[in-house]
Amino acid sequence: MAIAFVKYHGLGNDFILIDNRHSSEPCLTPEQAVVWCDRYFGIGADGVIFALPGQTALPGQPVPGEADTDYTMRIFNSDGSEPEMCGNGIRCMARFVAALEGETEAGRAYHIQTLAGVIVPKLEAGGKVTVDMGLPRLLASEIPTTLVLPDEKVINHSLQIAGESWDITCVSMGNPHCITFVDDVAAVPLEAIGTQFEHHPAFPQRINTEFIQVVRPNYLKMRVWERGAGITLACGTGACASLVAGVLTGRCDRRATVELPGGCLEIEWSGDRIYMTGDAQRVFEGTMHL
Repeated sequence: MAIAFVKYHGLGNDFILIDNRHSSEPCLTPEQAVVWCDRYFGIGADGVIFALPGQTALPGQPVPGEADTDYTMRIFNSDGSEPEMCGNGIRCMARFVAALEGETEAGRAYHIQTLAGVIVPKLEAGGKVTVDMGLPRLLASEIPTTLVLPDEKVINHSLQIAGESWDITCVSMGNPHCITFVDDVAAVPLEAIGTQFEHHPAFPQRINTEFIQVVRPNYLKMRVWERGAGITLACGTGACASLVAGVLTGRCDRRATVELPGGCLEIEWSGDRIYMTGDAQRVFEGTMHL
């Protein structure tokens, strides 16, 4: 059985996109996704994204934020785990479904159901996509973490990792993030400590971890260890969470450029909602045999 795919990347955070509109369930198992993501024996990617049919709200059971959605997004990480959402991934999905529809006009918005709720990406000129990422969630029960009481926030809280004390701030963008501010992101031994953050017992669903260097209040540098994927070149939800953490700790403005190893994202906390703008680029297409 051959399955068609298209590979996209958002600032180097790369994904295999599959047209899965024929079924409400992904056409691959998590174990098969692991094989597809392998960079030596498969296609190579940080995850597989499935564009499933949209969902229609039932009476008394509205879809959060909207009555109906255009598509449903499911994603399996390269380790087979399933995250709630992916910021770079949903930009890639917006470009993917636009190509499926033959849509090229800037301004077209999609309402996409995810495990983190309804997310709304909008096509921009020049291959960019702006995403309404919704509301940041700050309570410990929403992250989730056991570092403080469930109805408390984790802001500048001490966490012991690898014999060091790290001041962390936790934010959920529908998926969990732990942010720590450092003087030089290049000096962080990410390969050695990333997995220790991810699997720390204080985070029962594991955690994405961002290390942030404040260059200016409106310009941040970031390196990331992603839950289920390890070191990646970019993380959209992580960039959003990091700006929120910077505002909460008085380190940055509510609008800033976030520089990641794969490129830059523009993040804005406007009112209650977070907006992210960045590229999504098609790489190649093909078929893979099961």
